[in-house]
Amino acid sequence: MSQTLTLEEQIELQIRTSGPMSVATYMGLCLTHPSKGYYRTGEPIGTAGDFITAPEISQMFGELIGFWLVNLWQQMSEPKAFTLLELGPGRGTLMADILRVACRAPGFRDALNLRLFETSPPLMAEQAARLEVYEPKWLQNFENFEGGPALVVANEFFDALPIRQFIRKPDGWHERQVGLVDGKRAFGLSPTPIPASAMPEAVADAEPDTLFEVSFGAAEVMRQLAKVISKQGGSILAIDYGYVRTQTGDTLQAVRRHAYADVLDAPGETDLSAHVDFGALSTVARSAGLATQPLVTQGQFLSRLGIGERASALSRSNPGSADDIRTALSRLTADDQMGTLFKVLCAHSPGLMPPGFVA
Repeated sequence: MSQTLTLEEQIELQIRTSGPMSVATYMGLCLTHPSKGYYRTGEPIGTAGDFITAPEISQMFGELIGFWLVNLWQQMSEPKAFTLLELGPGRGTLMADILRVACRAPGFRDALNLRLFETSPPLMAEQAARLEVYEPKWLQNFENFEGGPALVVANEFFDALPIRQFIRKPDGWHERQVGLVDGKRAFGLSPTPIPASAMPEAVADAEPDTLFEVSFGAAEVMRQLAKVISKQGGSILAIDYGYVRTQTGDTLQAVRRHAYADVLDAPGETDLSAHVDFGALSTVARSAGLATQPLVTQGQFLSRLGIGERASALSRSNPGSADDIRTALSRLTADDQMGTLFKVLCAHSPGLMPPGFVA
């Protein structure tokens, strides 16, 4: 029966039979429904998709992260076996650029165990084709990684994990839900209040009608990864749009065909995401025994790793592409483009000194 219903019809049927659903449930169904979810059926990345990520803008992004990973591997005394894991690898573009550079370091390729975490069958097929030479394997969970320390890369991964939303009312916080009004999907509030004491201290003094978001899924992923790395060594590099400290405000957004759309429209056909609470993720990582670097912007991170020099070198060797390279550099680092909106978090084994975080 469910196979013959559209995702829109399945969501509405679930609401009619079980009542309004949380924003997290709605977001999860829209993105990862087993047969009709956004990440299960299409190819969302690229000019033909709904959005373009940093690796698709320029090879420089992945190349610099490749140098960064080699630096950490060398700081760990060049272990003879280690896991390199990417979360949500997209079309495999970022990892291909990373490894093209990183595998020039003597011993890096021989020590490498490449692991990928992906839910989209079409994207997994692209990853397999692009990264075949490195013999990737796909993980189903983060319980443990074989073979020494783990270096984890997550570019625009955490923003796609479902969030729950709560709104402050005089009698406490009420969860925001998706229900039906006159037969159409609409936002509403659960009638059951949640005491203010159950909320983080950062929002204790929130004004009436303030909205607060939390991603339990993102926290759980970080907890599992940090637990493994605290035992085996390594680091987690997360790059995403988000904020430094836990704060209030509605950041849930929908993008379709490179333009903003209504969050409740076209479930399964629209990308849904929310800003990442990097403060919360840092707290989870530290509670597992990892060290964290002060959050930096993507522009700061790439500039400190030498993207300006890399752009100049590419322009000299490809003078016909100099304008395109200059445009890509601006898109990745300029304050009015991705440079400030995107932040970079690094959680790592105590004792490591990841480059790019200290001026």
